[in-house]
Amino acid sequence: MLSVRFWGARGSIASPGKETVEFGGNTSCLELRADGKLVIVDFGTGIRLLGESLLANDLKNGPINADIFVTHTHWDHLIGFPMFAPLFIPTSELRIYGPVMPEGFKVRNALKLMTDYPFWPVRLCEFAAKLTFIDILETTIDLGAGLTVTSKLLNHPVITLGYRFEYEGKKIVVVTDNEPFWNMFDDKSHPMYSAEADYEGCEVAETENKKLSDFFKDVDILVYDSAYTEAEYRNSKRNWGHTSYESAIENAKISGAKNLVIYHHEPSRTDEALRDLSVKYSKADSGLKIITAKEGMVLTV
Repeated sequence: MLSVRFWGARGSIASPGKETVEFGGNTSCLELRADGKLVIVDFGTGIRLLGESLLANDLKNGPINADIFVTHTHWDHLIGFPMFAPLFIPTSELRIYGPVMPEGFKVRNALKLMTDYPFWPVRLCEFAAKLTFIDILETTIDLGAGLTVTSKLLNHPVITLGYRFEYEGKKIVVVTDNEPFWNMFDDKSHPMYSAEADYEGCEVAETENKKLSDFFKDVDILVYDSAYTEAEYRNSKRNWGHTSYESAIENAKISGAKNLVIYHHEPSRTDEALRDLSVKYSKADSGLKIITAKEGMVLTV
């Protein structure tokens, strides 16, 4: 059995308050289970509650042992790190995987910066848990017990990875903070317009978008960044590194995904607005089931 639980589904910044109670206001954090194997995706603010849950339910059965995959180093995906309770327990073993920037900046660098004086009272080197940092880009990793993870570079303002988890023929893919590739050279009114560059830009965009849809082909659960509507995206959000509802749904259909989970909600989106959008986009004509992520929601395949 492979499952995913949502501890945080917001993007950009936590948004607590009376208008975000239903879907939750915490930023990105997912818990995956493959029978006895524990995997976590991102250190968003939702990880504080996950840590409390692990101490209350898992610790009595033995030390906390987890593989943690960071998608990228933007703060909304890291900011909950120092409040993750297993960090303070000497028996905890946490393997932290994440991408490397072109200039060599790593996830460990970001977490060290976050916890350095004067930003936080407990420095990275002072946490009691055993921490192992593994730098990755596109690769496949055998996590043991039949569980594998494959990483894929996404389109975002910093190096960002999507992850495909596979266990006993079942697949869950997490694609957060990604924008569809598009041809930047197609403006014929631009004084430096080049037909050759236009053609090549179109080819590259099509190739890269196909690589991504191949990455989550026939997936059971696709957790996908859907921060904006297409109208919002085209009006003012292009180049921000995020996907529209319409684009996410189209990509899920093309890939043959069984379930699409709308994720990384825009922080100002209220529960009422998310309910309205959920109703609007919940029906697909290809057998695709569309689900809006909520904190506490558990999906199993």
